[in-house]
Amino acid sequence: MDEVLRDIIEAIRKKGALRPTELGAILNRHNKRVGGARRAFSKKRMLPYYLRLKEFEPEKWAKLGMDDHLEEQLFRTLRMKPRRTASGVATITVITKPHACSGNCLYCPNDVRMPKSYLHREPACQRAERNYFDPYLQVTSRLRALTQMGHSCDKVELIVLGGSWTDYPHEYQTWFIEELFRALNDADAAGGQAAKRRAQYRDCGIDSRDEVLEEQTRAWQSRVDAGQTTFNDAIDELYGLGSKWEQASQWQKASEDELVTQQKINENAAHRVVGLVVETRPETLDFDTLSHLRSFGCTKVQIGVQTLRPEVLALNRRNSSVDSLVNAFELLRIFGFKLHTHFMVNLFGSTSEQDKQDYDEFVANPIFRPDEIKIYPCVLVEGTGLVAEYERSTWKPYEEAELVDVLIHDILATPAYTRVSRMIRDISAEDIAAGNKKTNLRQLVENTEAIQQGEVHEIRFREIALDTIDADTLELEDIEYRTSNTHEHFLQWVTPHGDIAGFLRLSLPNEEYVKAYADELPDELGCAMIREVHVYGQVANLHKADGSVQHLGLGRKLVARACEIAHEAGFGRINVISSVGTREYYRKLGFEDGALYQCRML
Repeated sequence: MDEVLRDIIEAIRKKGALRPTELGAILNRHNKRVGGARRAFSKKRMLPYYLRLKEFEPEKWAKLGMDDHLEEQLFRTLRMKPRRTASGVATITVITKPHACSGNCLYCPNDVRMPKSYLHREPACQRAERNYFDPYLQVTSRLRALTQMGHSCDKVELIVLGGSWTDYPHEYQTWFIEELFRALNDADAAGGQAAKRRAQYRDCGIDSRDEVLEEQTRAWQSRVDAGQTTFNDAIDELYGLGSKWEQASQWQKASEDELVTQQKINENAAHRVVGLVVETRPETLDFDTLSHLRSFGCTKVQIGVQTLRPEVLALNRRNSSVDSLVNAFELLRIFGFKLHTHFMVNLFGSTSEQDKQDYDEFVANPIFRPDEIKIYPCVLVEGTGLVAEYERSTWKPYEEAELVDVLIHDILATPAYTRVSRMIRDISAEDIAAGNKKTNLRQLVENTEAIQQGEVHEIRFREIALDTIDADTLELEDIEYRTSNTHEHFLQWVTPHGDIAGFLRLSLPNEEYVKAYADELPDELGCAMIREVHVYGQVANLHKADGSVQHLGLGRKLVARACEIAHEAGFGRINVISSVGTREYYRKLGFEDGALYQCRML
């Protein structure tokens, strides 16, 4: 490995960061010397080896003659999946433990090894299961993997998935969030604690091996799939009172003081939380719930909308009503949360033309107008209520051409202030009995002539990603739009070609709405609100300027302009729904700490 690494570094000294073909030529040359077929040397192995060398064998590392510039070029050469942090943030997804669900949607998977709607073959679910669904273990293992792949993890967005967050007991919620922060704070020193934590689960008799879990749950899964028992009954038996998990639940607790302590540490930690996301159903949201989410440091809420048609919601046994959607959207906006929504096409009882009309209503009606959307095609999974409709031929998946046509329409209809983050669920093809199995569905859509020749405004399509830009060519645009209870300003830095380098969401609440709910809203609300600030580019190191987009002051200028707009609109104060890891940044911009938000007088 030493010889291979030296050859790579020498090539970088001569040429700079290597293209994949150039790196491949060096690796192939060395692989041939050891028999070729074993592929002893690969890109996947080189970076972890270099990192171990640097940490544990400083004398050998010193002989490589590395400087900051050379090391940066080496990381660029060896980094795996560079787009993972191209948005400026390293994302870590964690899954909560299996738990009973207060919903029972027709299409929703019933895997008794997982929280409702998730399947154990999904990548994030596999990682969670291997780590006993423990938040500390999930974060530390993912942090280590991303680092070994060459990604900077200074800025981390934590995404908490697993059925409906609000179905879990509050003490479990507090512990789960506290452990997420603790894991990032411990970072490189987490190895010993992680080993002890794994031992705790083993002492409870809990196993994390796939073959063991398959054997333990097979009978219950068969009964659920056959309709002989419910998902919730199986979950109660496997994870409730009298189960091995009951013992673990006794120490899955943390006080609010312990959470606050870890949050304070994270404000200046090496791995800071710059976003915290949970998912739930719209009918579960109220004033108290959102206040609790803010105390956790939450900045974004994912809610399952699926469809706006009451008759389709009813056919799919979806408890949400349009009224609950309206209430959820207005509450989330007034509290400053980013609205990340799930929308489904090809649901039982809908058609492709109705799907298009539904989406048009969703992105245009002032009641909704979400910030971010996941568009999921409905697929058939064994054990769901949809199986009976499929067997009766009352539901069938769209053919690929019809599905792509719907998605093309949706992309073209999406406004410039909305991001379409995904077009598929990470469901394994093995688990899909009927429906789309292509993981590159988005690529198929974006490569169509309709998209290539059309005007696409949605954010993800326009992100600069890994591209370099000339900061002098950027222009600041202000896209204004109204919702049912706010006046929104979407401030965006754009290139001459319309690509987006950064943006800010400013929300100015309607006075009438604030007055109507004055007794229920937290005292801090009612003023202007910065709901999101995001600057793109490869994740930048927090402690040094590296010439990336994130060090051009674009964020500071966005905040300054937002303050000007709020002041001109007659507001005397502006809040920011800051993450724990961005508090220090906003303090430097003149914001002061409050109970749930940071604020600045105008």
